[in-house]
Amino acid sequence: MTADEAPAEQGAGSVRVDSWIWSVRLTKTRSQAATAARAGHVRVNGDRVKAAHPVKAGDEVRLRHAGRERIVVVRRLIKKRVGAPVAVECYVDNSPPPPPREEALVVPVRDRGAGRPTKRDRREMERLRGAPRPDDPS
Repeated sequence: MTADEAPAEQGAGSVRVDSWIWSVRLTKTRSQAATAARAGHVRVNGDRVKAAHPVKAGDEVRLRHAGRERIVVVRRLIKKRVGAPVAVECYVDNSPPPPPREEALVVPVRDRGAGRPTKRDRREMERLRGAPRPDDPS
């Protein structure tokens, strides 16, 4: 531990869960972390918590953010936001891997005001979605 890390680290006490989530870079802003807690997207040891809930070393924090669930175990408490290499040392990541980009569905987008799709456009959209064609014998 360097002298730079000492002020950012806290003793054996506790830290607000929204502040800790922001400090270890699970969200971009503290207000995003607080909003997630208000919406019920933050759980500590399986219980939904408010933004001011204290978190201690050894607690399991689950966060649903940006379409992904993050499951982390608190290893070290910090109050201030730190660099990414230091932040990674503050938790153990047990999150499932993110889905591959190829699995993302291709959604056809039509220009606003383009009107109703023609039969040809509709068939093209169904082909992209992978829907079977009615005249297809297979």
